Amino acid sequence: MSKIEWTEKTWNPIVGCSVVSPGCTNCYAMRMAHRLGQNSATPHYAGLTQMSRGGPVWTGKLALAPEHVLAAPVHRKKPTTWFVNSMGDLFHEDVPDEWIDQVFAVMALCPQHRFQVLTKRADRMQEYVPLAHRRIMEEACDIALDMNLRVALSAVPWQDEDAETIANLAGAEVVRLHQYPLPNVWLGVSAEDQTRADERIPQLLETPAAVRFVSAEPLLGQVNLTEWLHESACWIQDGGAECTCHPPDEICIDWVIVGGESGPFARPMHPDWARMIRDQYTGAGVPFFFKQWGEFVSVSEIEGPGDHHKFPDGATVRRTGKKLAGRTLDGRVWDQMPKVVQ
Repeated sequence: MSKIEWTEKTWNPIVGCSVVSPGCTNCYAMRMAHRLGQNSATPHYAGLTQMSRGGPVWTGKLALAPEHVLAAPVHRKKPTTWFVNSMGDLFHEDVPDEWIDQVFAVMALCPQHRFQVLTKRADRMQEYVPLAHRRIMEEACDIALDMNLRVALSAVPWQDEDAETIANLAGAEVVRLHQYPLPNVWLGVSAEDQTRADERIPQLLETPAAVRFVSAEPLLGQVNLTEWLHESACWIQDGGAECTCHPPDEICIDWVIVGGESGPFARPMHPDWARMIRDQYTGAGVPFFFKQWGEFVSVSEIEGPGDHHKFPDGATVRRTGKKLAGRTLDGRVWDQMPKVVQ
């Protein structure tokens, strides 16, 4: 099982990345990729990082994982929530479309699972998803035939006009058809500060997806997300059905994750930054997930030793390390998840 609190397992069919915004500075994946690159059991990680005075950093090299990694979700029958590409960015500008097609094809062949795709390249995701349906379908058929997975095609979510193509490619007699985008794929963007939120969230909301989420982790500043949320009054009155703050057909955010930074060079998170997002989301009836405090925790949350960091407004956090800092925000664990019917 994954140590990432908001998922069950991680799946890394494509690995490698490059620094693109402030949230990347102390990325845990760079350190992990460097260790894996020294391991003969994971040769596809070799060369993904290089050492700097601050530790390992991405080289920009990318690699497609071996077939057994790519096919891992297919061989797991138990319904599972997978975080896709925790060791890179699926929509990195140098990832070939053909690689992304393979990843989406596997997700299409696994309707029993849920897949959480998180990116900092919202522009590439917005361009890719609407145009990839036909390629994904054909790739899924090829993978199914190569792996003798003909039965799985009965659950592939294709549109009606693709029935004849699927039958011709795979010899499938009956195909149960669903709507594209894939109903088991959640798409999200990282928004560590207001600038990144303003850039990425509008692009996310313009991308077809069953669930759209925002990960404000590591949270590096105050972020106002109310522009993309229904106001609380709309939910109190009618659950958003007759929202007065957004047009009825306007798409809003379905889920948010907040967390502070961990690691030796972690930057502290002001407690009110997390509270502000929590209040915005819970007030709008949207699930809120508080992943962690990170290296620093509010002095009002945990007592004990540790160096203090004081913000200009007087708020104080204590350096305790991730494990001791824990996950409680104002005395409560926030583990809310989207309610999705597939």
